[in-house]
Amino acid sequence: MGRVAVVTGAASGMGLAISQHLAARGHRVALLDLDGEAVERAAALVRTDGAPALAGAVDVTDRPAVDAALDRVRGEFGPVEIMVTSAGIDAFVSFTDMTVEQWERMIAVNLTGTFHCLQSAVPDMLDAGWGRIVTISSSSAQSGAARMAHYVASKGGVVGLTKALALELAPRGITVNSIPPGFIDTPMARRAEERGDLPSLDAVAARTPVRRAGTPDDIAAACAFLCSEEAGYITGQLIGVNGGWYL
Repeated sequence: MGRVAVVTGAASGMGLAISQHLAARGHRVALLDLDGEAVERAAALVRTDGAPALAGAVDVTDRPAVDAALDRVRGEFGPVEIMVTSAGIDAFVSFTDMTVEQWERMIAVNLTGTFHCLQSAVPDMLDAGWGRIVTISSSSAQSGAARMAHYVASKGGVVGLTKALALELAPRGITVNSIPPGFIDTPMARRAEERGDLPSLDAVAARTPVRRAGTPDDIAAACAFLCSEEAGYITGQLIGVNGGWYL
C-alpha cells in the first residue's frame, strides 16, 4: 500500500493539496501543521476518499516536537519514505525597519524548520535505500522581493540546502528537489492581498504568461510526480511551477 509520506504546513493551501495528491497515489499521509484543529480537519478531508491519513500539531521550529511527531508516524504508519516541507510564514517589512526578532523568526520557521524535518526523516530513507524529499521554496528566491528580505533569504537558504542534500544523498537512492511556486492563489496570498502587501491576484494573473494565477493543485501535481518512482533520475532541481515567469 504505497509509501509513508509526511507533509508539513498541511492544514490548508499547497500543503493540503499535496497531501490529497499523495493520498490519491496510494500513499499513507501524515499531515503536520502548527494549527492543530485545522490540520485535523484537513486529514478528515483526505480520509473522505478512503485514504489512510493522520494529523499532528507541531511547530517545526521545535526539534523535540518534530522528532516526536515523526516517531508517532513511524508507530502508526511505518518509516518515513517521502517528506514534503511546505510549512512556512511570510511577512512584509522594509529592511531598515526589520527587527532582529523578525529576521530570526523567519529563518527559524522557513529554513531551520526545514532542516529539523529533513534531518529527522532522512535516517529512515537511508535505512530503506530509497527516499523522496521535496522542499517548497519560493520564486522570490530567484527574483527577489521588496520588503521581504528575510523571507527571500530564508527561501534562498532552502534552495541551497536542497542542492547540497541532493548531492549528499543521491548515492543512497534519495532524491531531493525543490518547487519554487510562482503566484499561487492560497489563503496566505489572499491575506497578503487583503492587507495591501501584494497586488490583486487578478492583476498578477493578467501579466502571467499563461494568464491565470496558479492553484494549490498545480503545485501538488508537480510535487506528487517528484515523489514518484518515475522521478528517480531527477534530483537537485528547481521545478518552477509559475505559469511561465522566470523562464
